[in-house]
Amino acid sequence: MTLIAILLALLLDWTIGDPYSWPHPIKAIGSYINFFLQLKDKFLFSDYLFGALLWLSTISLSLGLTAGLLWFSSTIHWLFYWLIWIYLAYACLATKSLAHEARKVYEKLTTASLDEARDQVGMIVGRQTSELSEEEITKATIETVAENTSDGVIGPLLCLFLGGPLLAIFYKAVNTLDSMVGYKTKKYFKIGYVSAKIDDLVNLIPARLTWLSLLVASYMLELDGVCALRIGIRDRYQHASPNSAFPESVVAGALGIQLGGGHYYHGEFLDKPKIGDNRRKACPEDIKSCLSLLYMSTMIALILGIIGYLILSNL
Repeated sequence: MTLIAILLALLLDWTIGDPYSWPHPIKAIGSYINFFLQLKDKFLFSDYLFGALLWLSTISLSLGLTAGLLWFSSTIHWLFYWLIWIYLAYACLATKSLAHEARKVYEKLTTASLDEARDQVGMIVGRQTSELSEEEITKATIETVAENTSDGVIGPLLCLFLGGPLLAIFYKAVNTLDSMVGYKTKKYFKIGYVSAKIDDLVNLIPARLTWLSLLVASYMLELDGVCALRIGIRDRYQHASPNSAFPESVVAGALGIQLGGGHYYHGEFLDKPKIGDNRRKACPEDIKSCLSLLYMSTMIALILGIIGYLILSNL
C-alpha cells in the first residue's frame, strides 16, 4: 500500500501540481516562520539562540501536527488515513510547480520584455534580479531547477520511501527554514546558522542521489553525459554548501554551460564559485532541457526507490 500511495502522490504532483488556492502544509510552515521572525525584537536572546528556537519550534510544530493528523485519520477509517497520507505526500513533492515556474520564466524570455523576465525569475530565486541579463536570468532559472530537483522532488521522494509523510514533512520543514533564513548575509547569518547547518546535514544523501539520477538522465536524454560526469566529479563541491553543487555540476556539464558566480542577495554581494566550463552562452532553450532532466531524473529516482524499498521489505 505504501508503494501505491507514493505512486498516486507522484501522479497527483505531475498532473495537478500546487494550485495556489489549495491549503498547503509547506505554505503553512513558511507562514509560521515569517510570524516567528516578527517576534525577534521582543526576545532578549542572541541571534544564534533565536535562530535555534525558530528551528526547534518550526520542526516540533510540523512533526506534531502531522503525526496528530495521521493518528486522528487512522481512528476514523483506514481509507481516510491513506487519503490523508497520500495528500501529505503529494504536498511534499514539487515537480510540476517547479517546472511551471521555470516555464513562465522561459515564456517571458521568449515572448515578453527583459524587465518582465526579471520580475518573473525574481519569484523563484533569492538573488536581486533587477539588473540581470537574459543569460543571467536563464542561468538563475537553471540553477533553481537543478537545486530543487534535489530539495523539492528527489529528497522528499526518498523520505517517503524511508519514513512516509512524517519524515517528508520534517525534510520540507528543514528545507523551508534554510530557504528563508539560511543566507550568509549580515541580516540572516546568525539567525539562520542552525537552519543552514542542519539543512546541509539532512541533504547529504538526497543531493548525492540526485547527482546519480541526473547523471543517468543526461545519458538517457542524449545530452553530454561524458561532460556531465566530468564536471559532476570535478565541481561537485564548488559551493559554500556541501550539497548544492552536486545537482548543479551535473546539469552544467550536461548542457555545456557555466553556472554559479557572484550575485547580490538582500543588498549584499556574495561571491560564489563557478560551476562548469564556459563552453557556450546559456540560452532560454536550456531551461527546457533542464526540465527534461528534472522529469527523467525523478523517474530514475522513483525506480531506484521502489527497488530499494522492495529489497529492504524482504530482508
